[in-house]
Amino acid sequence: MRWAELEREACSVARTVSVVGDRWSLLILRDCFLRVRRFEEFQARLGITRHVLADRLRKLVEAGVLARVAYRQRPLRYEYRLTEKGLDLNPVLLALVRWGDAHMAGERGPPKLYEHRACGHVFDPVMCCSVCGGAVTARNIRILDGPGAAPAAANDA
Repeated sequence: MRWAELEREACSVARTVSVVGDRWSLLILRDCFLRVRRFEEFQARLGITRHVLADRLRKLVEAGVLARVAYRQRPLRYEYRLTEKGLDLNPVLLALVRWGDAHMAGERGPPKLYEHRACGHVFDPVMCCSVCGGAVTARNIRILDGPGAAPAAANDA
């Protein structure tokens, strides 16, 4: 399977990876959720080349994940803001945070804590069922073919 063909797969994971599946895109999105918006800020924080950063930002804008918004007219300058589609990636980033905190944080613990504004408590990102509210884990779910499944897609997610 070629990289450019991922978005046409009958697999939600492959389609998502076609948009955010490289390290720079994920780190740019992480920084967006940390309120970084300007090209120079991304470059300074990530240590990424201008060419690669411009390419990833362009791809995220084309995918509708980020919006390029002018913040100054003279000289014309832009910043990058998460769209609703981009904001919907928050659970994906939080799932990566959860895994990293559990398996990569080391003795010092997690580098960031997350506070739920509604209740004021620091929380651990977890996944729960949208119907009953129960915990969702790899061991307590069953995956069924949906209406968009390809005929031979038994192993797709």
